Amino acid sequence: MAFTGLGKELECSVCLSLYTDPVTLRCGHNHCQVCIDQVLNTQDSSGVYSCPECRAEFQERPELQRNITLCKIVENFLSTHRVKLNTLNFCSYCLNSPVPAVKSCLLCEASLCHNHLRAHSKAAEHVLSEPRTSLQDRKCSIHKKILEYFCITDATCICVSCCLIGEHQGHKMESLDVASEKKKENLRNILQKLTTKRFENSEKIWSLEERRRKTKEKAATEVKSVNAFFSDIRRWLDNLEKKVLSEISRQKDQVSLSLMNAVQKLETEVDELSRKMRHIEELCNMTDPLTVLQDLDTGDFSDLEEEGGGEDTWGHGEGDRGVEMISHISQTLSDMIKDANATFYVQGSAEISLDVMTADNNIHISNDGKTATWTRIEQNRPESSERFQNFQVISKTFFYSGRHYWDVEVSESKEWMVGICYASIHRRGRQSYIGDNKNSWCLHGELYDNQCSVIHDGKVIRLPHQISSGGQFSGARFRIFLDYEAGQLSFYELCEPTRHLYTFTATFTEPLYAAFYVWKGCIKLLGEEQELSGKKCELSAEEQGLFEVLDVSETCLDD
Repeated sequence: MAFTGLGKELECSVCLSLYTDPVTLRCGHNHCQVCIDQVLNTQDSSGVYSCPECRAEFQERPELQRNITLCKIVENFLSTHRVKLNTLNFCSYCLNSPVPAVKSCLLCEASLCHNHLRAHSKAAEHVLSEPRTSLQDRKCSIHKKILEYFCITDATCICVSCCLIGEHQGHKMESLDVASEKKKENLRNILQKLTTKRFENSEKIWSLEERRRKTKEKAATEVKSVNAFFSDIRRWLDNLEKKVLSEISRQKDQVSLSLMNAVQKLETEVDELSRKMRHIEELCNMTDPLTVLQDLDTGDFSDLEEEGGGEDTWGHGEGDRGVEMISHISQTLSDMIKDANATFYVQGSAEISLDVMTADNNIHISNDGKTATWTRIEQNRPESSERFQNFQVISKTFFYSGRHYWDVEVSESKEWMVGICYASIHRRGRQSYIGDNKNSWCLHGELYDNQCSVIHDGKVIRLPHQISSGGQFSGARFRIFLDYEAGQLSFYELCEPTRHLYTFTATFTEPLYAAFYVWKGCIKLLGEEQELSGKKCELSAEEQGLFEVLDVSETCLDD
């Protein structure tokens, strides 16, 4: 249908019809949502999007904003337009000038204005209705009588003759008013359901759009993070390459100088030997025995055999040592890259929280599940087969594949252990301690020194490293790195730079849990922000109160 005036302004430039669910582009032009979606879909392959009306281009697919105000304007316009269409039905008896009809008589098949309606018959058979241009649809096509009933059996409108003598005899039927009200009630129920469904779909659309927006934002953040991450790797590799090449050049120069000195010394010896050989040949050719016997230059030839023995040393040994030194640089490079693996494999620490159901009753677990604090105060948790009885706790999180790491901070602890274990580890007795069985691996530290040990299956390996981050492990931070498929568990000290302490190699056969032991003090799991901040592990007010109780208890024991 063609429109003029306001109607023309409400037409979509794509379908040339009134807007349906109008949406707005960034350039300000409006289109039907279905129309503009189809246009943008055809532009996906080119990667450049444009407005169908003004041809404004967008580098990314533009987000569509629903124009609620324009939507209401279109609805009001359509409502007004329908009223005007209804008033186009004129009185059948006003022949001189068209007068709008107010009622239509179904029996007379005529439309009536106010004047002719007053003169019209009031008999019951003259059924009046709203003005209509066509009245044939209100009469039975067979009997030409007014439709007054609704046949429920055949779901059709019928006249009285259809009920009495027609094919609808014996069918269940109702008056049009009753059937209409029932249908209206059913339609109201359907309308309510449709309204609810539309509202739910609108909520879902909003939710999906919000998720889409957040996904784009997160993707953009991840892209920046990945770019920065690989920039660091490239910078690290460039520096490493310069360092290694410089070391190789230094070693080459050192070995070359040593070999050159050896060559010069040997050349001097060769010249001296040639001179002596010529002199000896001259003596051998003399006939005067007195001259031969009195020659004094032949007295220093007795050590020729010993001098000859050193020739092989200069010819091969020095060069071999140079090659070994340069090969050692390559091995050092390999070790450096291996130690860097924990940094480059994963970009975020694993989300780990402590399982209070496994915590010993002398271990207090913070509300966020990140801190385990030793306490003399019994926590009165119910006994269970999962609970440890030796100051230990394990995580809720478990790992059965992939590479993961988590960081911990030790504060004021006299003895502590961090590591991993299977769920099948014993919960009571000496065999339940982390590292004292085949089901667990750990890094162990004690208050009396700043050195650590690693323990597995009861075997203790003392590490040579002095821990640099915090005296007596106060505020010391460590990283636990797990590569399940490779069967490696590595421990690092978080200092500047990060230092590799030890790597276990094993074949993991069960899911692995993070495991902790603490006697006095606390162990805290660090989040990513805490890892980067460099701040000391802070205790909550509740945990601080526990330490104050411990201090009082220990003072009483000392007294």
